[in-house]
Amino acid sequence: MTKLLIVEDDTELREVLTELLRQSGHQVAAYAEGTVAFTALLTGRFDLAIIDWMLPGMSGIEMVRGVRQRSLVLPILMVTARDAVTDRVVGLDSGADDYLVKPFQMAELEARVRALLRRAGVDTATPLRVGPLTFVPGEPRIQLGDTPVDLPPGEFALLQLLTARAGSVVSKQVIAGSLGRGGERPTDTAIEVCVHRLRRRLAPFQLKIRALRGFGYVLEHLE
Repeated sequence: MTKLLIVEDDTELREVLTELLRQSGHQVAAYAEGTVAFTALLTGRFDLAIIDWMLPGMSGIEMVRGVRQRSLVLPILMVTARDAVTDRVVGLDSGADDYLVKPFQMAELEARVRALLRRAGVDTATPLRVGPLTFVPGEPRIQLGDTPVDLPPGEFALLQLLTARAGSVVSKQVIAGSLGRGGERPTDTAIEVCVHRLRRRLAPFQLKIRALRGFGYVLEHLE
């Protein structure tokens, strides 16, 4: 299992990122403060780090420079609201391997994480299976039984979350973060419509999306 480190002082974003990446099959350690996170980076073994620029204690730029000065080899994705070209240059020149501007879509962040891990030679394509459903992270389609199925982006992102945590509840907060586009989070009604459409697709294969009022949704295989 790949091990990721997240440093993000925005509590809601940090929790959404942590839950999303765990549901995608990664082990995640998350921190809100730069100095503590830097110590964890130096003492732990991580496959990738996602680091915000503006952090209490020690900035993301200082962290990245410190990592490179110590010749630690791991891909680093910097995330920040600073979107000027000069900021991108500073971030990349400090030692970051990629740079993602807030607000971003969760699907794009996941794609960049997969790309960075592939470049580092880390295998991220372990199939996820729930009954007759097979989902391979990074591929644009699922397979139901022997049939490949293309899904609209929203349904695809939702099914990825539910498949990675099959049998466990996925909260509406995490779903909204994953399905968000351009900083806009979907409404509860939009999520319910997406769930309804997926239910219709999955029902013939004995797969059910069960709603737990006040908590979220869980994907189950009816054996």
